[in-house]
Amino acid sequence: MDAIRIDNLTKYYGTSRRPTRGIEQVSLTVAQGEFCGFIGPNGAGKSTTIRTLLGLIRPTEGSVQVLGLNIGKDREKILAQTGYLPSEVMFYPGMRVRDVLKLSADLRKKDCRREAAALCERLQLDVSRKVRELSFGNRKKAAIVCALQHEPELLILDEPTSGLDPLMQREFFEILREKNRAGTTVFLSSHVLSEVQRNCTRAAVIREGRIIACDSVEALSHSNAKRVTVRGQVRTDSLDGVRDLQEIPEGCSFLYSGGMKELLAVLASGGVHDLSISEPDLEEIFMHFYSRKQ
Repeated sequence: MDAIRIDNLTKYYGTSRRPTRGIEQVSLTVAQGEFCGFIGPNGAGKSTTIRTLLGLIRPTEGSVQVLGLNIGKDREKILAQTGYLPSEVMFYPGMRVRDVLKLSADLRKKDCRREAAALCERLQLDVSRKVRELSFGNRKKAAIVCALQHEPELLILDEPTSGLDPLMQREFFEILREKNRAGTTVFLSSHVLSEVQRNCTRAAVIREGRIIACDSVEALSHSNAKRVTVRGQVRTDSLDGVRDLQEIPEGCSFLYSGGMKELLAVLASGGVHDLSISEPDLEEIFMHFYSRKQ
């Protein structure tokens, strides 16, 4: 059984006469037990996909299944087994953190005190404070505990680390990896590419409301493009496949997806003192997807 199955999901906002694009024909499958990334900048359609996935908004077209259940018919069953962390966190400002956590647990009709206490200790969250007294980072910690304390089968996380300091980010991902090793499926939406590269086994790239790539993180990182760094004098204007050309001290650096024979010929004709050819990182591959024409 797949944890998530999305087929041709489309969502438009506004009126039929003047619709605004949310997402278009998004299809994506996430296997049970997978740690899957969902990559895209702000406005690409990540949050719209997630909100439709959870039944918070209705799709214009397409279908969604979560944990083998239909989001339209079985929403309560799905949410009982799902932990959701939104990108923007809102709580009743006058409530204390301990009461927020209890309310979240009570809504699921589950005693979560032991798991909540363990998570609060690891995240250094003071449950005696009122929500209005919390920094943005501490509100995010409270939301993390709400999402994880009932030990769900599926975690859906929308930009989860915004507001967390680096030490808390590291602890948060250690918790996620532990949950994932125990069998929890993690669906991580992020525009922080290093988070996806370090933690996810597979990722989907969304651009302007459409999925433009979906593969293992390793496969996405190993495209036919190479990062070429040259010290010395070299002209790249005669080469096809040069992108992201940058000047560096005594030379240049660029992404190259053309023929190696042509590259070596150009380099041999110039005054090259030093040369490095390496695999680009995921961020450079991501920019490749976003800069090329579809």
